[in-house]
Amino acid sequence: MLQYLWLIPLLPLAGSAAIGVLGLMGLALGRGRLNKRVVTLLALSSVGAAFLLSLACVYQLFWVGHGEIYTQDLFTWLSSGDLPKAGGGLARLEIPWGNQLDPLSAVMILVVTGVGFLIHVYSTGYMWDDSGYYRFFAYLNLFMFAMLTLVLANNFVLLFVGWEGVGLCSYLLIGFYFDKKSAGDAGKKAFVVNRIGDAGFILGMMLLFVHFGSLRFEEVFKAASALPVEAGFGFLSLATLCLFVGATGKSAQVPLYVWLPDAMEGPTPVSALIHAATMVTAGVYMVARCNALFSRAPATMTLVAAIGALTAVFAATIGFAQTDIKRVLAYS
Repeated sequence: MLQYLWLIPLLPLAGSAAIGVLGLMGLALGRGRLNKRVVTLLALSSVGAAFLLSLACVYQLFWVGHGEIYTQDLFTWLSSGDLPKAGGGLARLEIPWGNQLDPLSAVMILVVTGVGFLIHVYSTGYMWDDSGYYRFFAYLNLFMFAMLTLVLANNFVLLFVGWEGVGLCSYLLIGFYFDKKSAGDAGKKAFVVNRIGDAGFILGMMLLFVHFGSLRFEEVFKAASALPVEAGFGFLSLATLCLFVGATGKSAQVPLYVWLPDAMEGPTPVSALIHAATMVTAGVYMVARCNALFSRAPATMTLVAAIGALTAVFAATIGFAQTDIKRVLAYS
């Protein structure tokens, strides 16, 4: 089943596209909004199928492949000429659209598709009377596609595509009730604050390519593993610090936490999706994925621990003073 790994993110994308196209066609032809039972069938079947396929792939990885890393390159979607590397020499940027399944990504796809499916089921009842029913599920399935692309990517650029997709969908879902000013403002705040973190992520990727001449996880981590642990603040500390700036934005760490409480302006299923399966776990996943880099940069690891502890204490203190249960959960 591992050869069908590429279908896991594609299934929610197909569901999102089908719901969106059929919904817009219904409005354009004057036939009213798309039948909600059709929307429910498309949304649940696409995410449910992705979950079942994830189970099959994880089973084959652990019980047949004995936990070995499985890499799948579908096609090269970004390439360049020779680019200069640090210390002299040239490197060619070749970015495949590819997937990687290992114990870390295996756990994540089960969380994303499993929790995501439960949220879809709950959403069918919660959003049933809402006039934007088809629009909501089109966004929700697109969110699932972006997160699955992120966790299955086998290179930094494709991970960043999923990273940005999650950010875009969070803007659409948090600001779902766009006729409500507070919801629109909350969506814009989430979008802008995450762009600040993304600037650090991009800079970190650039530093890694200039130094290692590649952005594929396998090649970058193998080269990094051959380097000694830094005694002070060196290149790896700078690169990992930039990557961590991106993680602080996605995972709502101090000081880029300000968007998360306002994210509760979206429908309740969106709050569950952001907390349980997508946004706040994306930054943690990225740091875990880059363990080979962070483990050789003690200065950055110290900062990560300090920011994490500060965020936990600071957010919990604010949470004590909240009266809205959704905001209490956001700060917890």
